[in-house]
Amino acid sequence: MNLQDAQNAMQADGVFFSRSKDATGAGRSQIVDRNWIVVAQSPGPGTPIGEGDAVLSVVKYGEPNSCG
Repeated sequence: MNLQDAQNAMQADGVFFSRSKDATGAGRSQIVDRNWIVVAQSPGPGTPIGEGDAVLSVVKYGEPNSCG
């Protein structure tokens, strides 16, 4: 799922603030959210979250990742 769609899904569930980070460790900013793929999240799926609790780890489309 791209970063924008993941954020939209969280907002549909009432959480409007999340954080994202470059999963490569390069520290790149996510300017255009649709250009990034979520490859991991913390806390894990199904865990209740509040504002600011979610951290989405992302890579740019076309970069190697564990999501195939």
